[in-house]
Amino acid sequence: MKPQNIIPMLAYENGIAAIEWLCKAFGFVENKEMRFMEGNMVTHAELILNDNVIMLATPSADYESINTHRLHCERINKWLNNNPYIADGLLVYVDNVEAHYANAKENNAEILSEIEDGFPAKRYRCADIEGHRWMFMQKS
Repeated sequence: MKPQNIIPMLAYENGIAAIEWLCKAFGFVENKEMRFMEGNMVTHAELILNDNVIMLATPSADYESINTHRLHCERINKWLNNNPYIADGLLVYVDNVEAHYANAKENNAEILSEIEDGFPAKRYRCADIEGHRWMFMQKS
Protein backbone atom coordinates (compact mmCIF):
# COMPACT_ATOMS: atom_id res chain seq x y z
CA MET A 1 0.00 0.00 0.00
CA LYS A 2 1.42 3.36 -1.06
CA PRO A 3 1.47 5.92 1.77
CA GLN A 4 -0.98 8.79 1.48
CA ASN A 5 0.11 12.40 1.69
CA ILE A 6 -3.24 13.55 3.03
CA ILE A 7 -5.44 11.54 5.41
CA PRO A 8 -8.96 12.79 6.24
CA MET A 9 -9.81 12.78 9.95
CA LEU A 10 -13.53 12.84 10.74
CA ALA A 11 -15.37 13.33 14.02
CA TYR A 12 -18.46 11.29 14.92
CA GLU A 13 -20.73 11.36 17.97
CA ASN A 14 -21.02 7.59 17.85
CA GLY A 15 -17.78 6.24 16.45
CA ILE A 16 -18.79 2.59 16.69
CA ALA A 17 -22.05 3.14 14.78
CA ALA A 18 -20.18 5.26 12.22
CA ILE A 19 -17.56 2.53 11.64
CA GLU A 20 -20.24 -0.11 11.15
CA TRP A 21 -22.31 2.08 8.83
CA LEU A 22 -19.37 3.35 6.72
CA CYS A 23 -18.24 -0.23 6.17
CA LYS A 24 -21.71 -1.45 5.26
CA ALA A 25 -22.92 1.53 3.18
CA PHE A 26 -19.72 2.78 1.54
CA GLY A 27 -17.57 -0.37 1.45
CA PHE A 28 -14.83 0.65 3.86
CA VAL A 29 -12.94 -2.04 5.76
CA GLU A 30 -11.83 -1.36 9.32
CA ASN A 31 -8.20 -1.91 10.30
CA LYS A 32 -9.20 -3.46 13.64
CA GLU A 33 -5.64 -3.19 14.97
CA MET A 34 -6.00 0.59 14.80
CA ARG A 35 -9.20 0.97 16.85
CA PHE A 36 -8.57 2.57 20.22
CA MET A 37 -11.25 3.07 22.85
CA GLU A 38 -11.68 5.05 26.03
CA GLY A 39 -14.61 3.38 27.73
CA ASN A 40 -17.28 3.13 25.03
CA MET A 41 -15.87 6.08 23.03
CA VAL A 42 -13.73 5.60 19.92
CA THR A 43 -10.60 7.73 20.32
CA HIS A 44 -9.04 6.55 17.05
CA ALA A 45 -10.05 4.25 14.22
CA GLU A 46 -8.87 3.70 10.67
CA LEU A 47 -10.98 2.63 7.71
CA ILE A 48 -9.61 1.58 4.32
CA LEU A 49 -11.11 1.84 0.85
CA ASN A 50 -9.11 1.18 -2.32
CA ASP A 51 -5.79 1.38 -0.41
CA ASN A 52 -6.73 4.77 1.07
CA VAL A 53 -7.23 5.48 4.75
CA ILE A 54 -9.58 7.75 6.65
CA MET A 55 -9.36 8.19 10.40
CA LEU A 56 -12.26 8.83 12.73
CA ALA A 57 -12.88 9.41 16.40
CA THR A 58 -15.20 11.03 18.89
CA PRO A 59 -13.20 14.08 20.00
CA SER A 60 -15.06 14.58 23.28
CA ALA A 61 -18.33 13.81 24.99
CA ASP A 62 -19.37 17.37 24.08
CA TYR A 63 -18.91 16.86 20.33
CA GLU A 64 -22.06 17.32 18.31
CA SER A 65 -22.51 15.85 14.84
CA ILE A 66 -23.66 17.90 11.88
CA ASN A 67 -27.10 16.26 12.04
CA THR A 68 -27.49 16.90 15.77
CA HIS A 69 -26.37 20.51 15.32
CA ARG A 70 -28.95 20.94 12.56
CA LEU A 71 -31.70 20.18 15.09
CA HIS A 72 -31.14 23.48 16.90
CA CYS A 73 -29.21 25.75 14.53
CA GLU A 74 -31.14 27.64 11.89
CA ARG A 75 -27.98 28.99 10.26
CA ILE A 76 -26.47 25.57 9.44
CA ASN A 77 -29.80 24.51 7.96
CA LYS A 78 -29.81 27.57 5.70
CA TRP A 79 -26.53 26.62 4.09
CA LEU A 80 -27.16 22.87 3.94
CA ASN A 81 -30.86 22.64 2.99
CA ASN A 82 -31.47 22.13 -0.70
CA ASN A 83 -27.75 22.28 -1.40
CA PRO A 84 -26.39 19.07 -2.90
CA TYR A 85 -22.83 20.35 -3.08
CA ILE A 86 -20.05 19.10 -0.90
CA ALA A 87 -19.11 21.69 1.68
CA ASP A 88 -16.31 20.43 3.93
CA GLY A 89 -16.70 16.90 2.61
CA LEU A 90 -14.82 14.14 0.88
CA LEU A 91 -14.40 13.10 -2.75
CA VAL A 92 -13.85 9.37 -3.19
CA TYR A 93 -13.13 7.56 -6.46
CA VAL A 94 -14.84 4.18 -6.90
CA ASP A 95 -14.77 1.58 -9.68
CA ASN A 96 -18.54 1.39 -10.20
CA VAL A 97 -20.52 4.44 -9.16
CA GLU A 98 -23.92 2.86 -9.93
CA ALA A 99 -23.28 -0.12 -7.64
CA HIS A 100 -21.87 2.17 -4.94
CA TYR A 101 -24.90 4.46 -5.18
CA ALA A 102 -27.31 1.52 -4.92
CA ASN A 103 -25.56 0.21 -1.80
CA ALA A 104 -25.40 3.63 -0.14
CA LYS A 105 -29.09 4.26 -0.87
CA GLU A 106 -30.05 0.78 0.40
CA ASN A 107 -28.26 1.62 3.67
CA ASN A 108 -30.13 4.92 4.10
CA ALA A 109 -27.46 7.39 3.03
CA GLU A 110 -29.05 10.81 2.56
CA ILE A 111 -28.91 11.15 -1.22
CA LEU A 112 -28.09 14.75 -2.12
CA SER A 113 -27.93 14.25 -5.89
CA GLU A 114 -28.78 11.40 -8.20
CA ILE A 115 -26.06 9.97 -10.43
CA GLU A 116 -24.83 12.62 -12.86
CA ASP A 117 -22.85 11.93 -15.99
CA GLY A 118 -20.64 14.70 -17.30
CA PHE A 119 -17.41 16.51 -16.65
CA PRO A 120 -15.29 15.49 -14.84
CA ALA A 121 -16.83 12.01 -14.38
CA LYS A 122 -19.98 10.09 -13.41
CA ARG A 123 -20.77 10.91 -9.77
CA TYR A 124 -23.34 11.29 -7.00
CA ARG A 125 -23.43 13.08 -3.66
CA CYS A 126 -24.74 11.94 -0.29
CA ALA A 127 -24.48 12.48 3.45
CA ASP A 128 -23.62 9.79 5.97
CA ILE A 129 -25.47 8.90 9.18
CA GLU A 130 -24.12 11.94 11.04
CA GLY A 131 -24.26 14.43 8.18
CA HIS A 132 -20.76 14.39 6.69
CA ARG A 133 -21.01 15.01 2.96
CA TRP A 134 -19.42 12.73 0.38
CA MET A 135 -19.06 12.74 -3.39
CA PHE A 136 -18.39 9.40 -5.03
CA MET A 137 -16.95 9.58 -8.53
CA GLN A 138 -16.26 6.79 -10.98
CA LYS A 139 -12.65 6.20 -11.91
CA SER A 140 -11.96 7.00 -15.55
